[in-house]
Amino acid sequence: MGDTVNILGVQVSTKTMAETVDTLLGYLDEERVHCVFTPNSEIIYMAYKDPQFAQLLNSADLNTADGIGVVYASRILGQPLRERVAGFDLMNRLLERAAPSRRRVFLFGSKPGVAEEAADKLTQLYPGLVICGTRDGYFKEEQTPEIVGQINAAQPDILLVCLGAPKQEKWIADNRKRLNVRIVLGAGGSLDVLAGRVERAPESWQRLGLEWAYRLKKEPKRIGRMMALPRFGLTVLLKGRKYR
Repeated sequence: MGDTVNILGVQVSTKTMAETVDTLLGYLDEERVHCVFTPNSEIIYMAYKDPQFAQLLNSADLNTADGIGVVYASRILGQPLRERVAGFDLMNRLLERAAPSRRRVFLFGSKPGVAEEAADKLTQLYPGLVICGTRDGYFKEEQTPEIVGQINAAQPDILLVCLGAPKQEKWIADNRKRLNVRIVLGAGGSLDVLAGRVERAPESWQRLGLEWAYRLKKEPKRIGRMMALPRFGLTVLLKGRKYR
């Protein structure tokens, strides 16, 4: 996985956003599947509680620091990451750079109709990008071979899997050897944001590292999930150094 910081057992890349995008563009020239995950504090804490999930995350070619909490954790551990590499931003910068080469992209996830709306937005944003297929994220396990076949038949270079954690990471790991793509990126709720179904925090909130607070303000029902954030911070303080 290259240069990484071990945060509660998960190896997180130390690359900057620019370096990460360049790395992914290099992946497009290699004839094998490359898995890229974008764990935030909640996902890393989930992996801390579930060693099998941690092992799955560490099987990726690259784990990027999606949340500012991951960056703060690296500083506490004395191995500071240079910047946050958020999954939504990484996805957009990769597709922007891939568009002039007419790279093919398949969108998989979210509610029915959302991937199609996101596809329309992406083709407006990045002329030249080829959206070669879409599929919603509502399916039964026995439909997985059909979905893999649909993806492979579309011949994408990049597959965006937006099923939410940990479902998307587990789906990618389970099907990695059957996919005929160059990059599989676990992109969480990116399709919902592109389609305008979910509002992302303003840049001022993002710069302050308060994107989580803005999301909670918009969706108070997420308070239960947000409790993982203080637990993550406390665990890093108490036990994080033993993973170094």
